[in-house]
Amino acid sequence: MDLTKHHGLGNDFLVTFVDEVPAHASDLAIDLCNRSTGIGADGLIFGIDSGLVPIMALFNNDGSSAEISGNGLRCFVQAVAMRRGVTTLDIEIETAAGRRACELEATNDPAVCFASTDMGEVTVGDSPDSEDFLSTIDGLDGVKQWAIGAVGNPHVVIEVDDPAKIELARVGPQIETHFPHGVNAHFVSPATGADSEPDEIILAVWERGAGITQACGSGATVSAQRMHEWGLVGERVKVTMPGGSAFVDVATAGRASAVLSGEATFVGSVQVPRG
Repeated sequence: MDLTKHHGLGNDFLVTFVDEVPAHASDLAIDLCNRSTGIGADGLIFGIDSGLVPIMALFNNDGSSAEISGNGLRCFVQAVAMRRGVTTLDIEIETAAGRRACELEATNDPAVCFASTDMGEVTVGDSPDSEDFLSTIDGLDGVKQWAIGAVGNPHVVIEVDDPAKIELARVGPQIETHFPHGVNAHFVSPATGADSEPDEIILAVWERGAGITQACGSGATVSAQRMHEWGLVGERVKVTMPGGSAFVDVATAGRASAVLSGEATFVGSVQVPRG
């Protein structure tokens, strides 16, 4: 089994190309993504590249399937470009959340590309089991406001005083239990440091199926959209996460889809003796 490893701002993925997604895909994801006994990654992507529109199927490191991932999408587009022997690409990718337009361009570093992906419309998404569910979360302080959203996968965006002070491993699983299909939980605040930009937000991430991650592209998209709607940032938002920064052009009256832009980095190739 031939795989490549990529990361988008520290959110890392294994990619392999197949004729069809194997029946034991979930087991492979659990096995290969294990950081102690496998290769290690936040997710495993199966790609089918037999036509004009490649198909991407993503499994989290706990074996669950994911509708979409902004960072995973950029990594997959980089893998498709490498497979086709090109350094620029303007392409559509079929995901479980629908078809997404993507553009990739080279950088001065051959291992790094810069990609922009259409993340689609930010919709309402799943509602929690109660409007005051946050009051039941042990260890969550300094909440200012919150909102739900979706770009194919579910998110809850919670504005807090300081995202860095949230104990993600303690708070994240508690929040997930209040949503019918789990949820990606994002803790966000406007950036206020001396080097901060006017339309910059700080984001800490708990991902459904993966836990604490260095970045979340779909979460960055929904968080930027909601922060814009709250009047805290403009239409182009810099989203700074532990793994680095991405940019979101939020959906507006003249643009139905949000667009996520950022780097994807090729880490290396590996073969494993299994199918």
